[in-house]
Amino acid sequence: MASTSLQTKLLAIQKNMLNFAYSLTSNRDEAYDLLQDTTLKVLDNKDKYTENDNFKSWVFTIMRNLFINNYRKTMRHGVVSDYSEENYLINATNEFSSDTPEDTYGHHEIMEILNSLPDEYRVPFTMLVSGYKYVEIAEEMHLPLGTVKSRIFFARKRMQSRLSE
Repeated sequence: MASTSLQTKLLAIQKNMLNFAYSLTSNRDEAYDLLQDTTLKVLDNKDKYTENDNFKSWVFTIMRNLFINNYRKTMRHGVVSDYSEENYLINATNEFSSDTPEDTYGHHEIMEILNSLPDEYRVPFTMLVSGYKYVEIAEEMHLPLGTVKSRIFFARKRMQSRLSE
């Protein structure tokens, strides 16, 4: 599709997009943010659109998916929005969240339990906690992916049982 034709179609449905965004978010500012994110996503992915598809449906699907992804991210991080006059974003976790091991046990205790694990379990577990992906750990340790996953699983189970004692 020609870029100018796509932009023209996109500008023609901006009001409909804003109404749909508002129906999803129920907040004017969030609706404008979603509208902007969707517009950028559509323009970035214009090569994926084919002439035979319904353009409005394609754009609204992108908007809905962006909304769902943002909602899930917000729920996962437990961010609370304050809609008071100052309109600040509070980075506070939900009051009902479960305690993390860091809240219950000291760093020294956790490290002591971790270091007591055999190397075959401790090394992949610490690599995962450090930010490595399962595939990267498997490549680094020259092990099958399933072996790495099971060792990390067993490391977690052993740590949980030791922490519960």
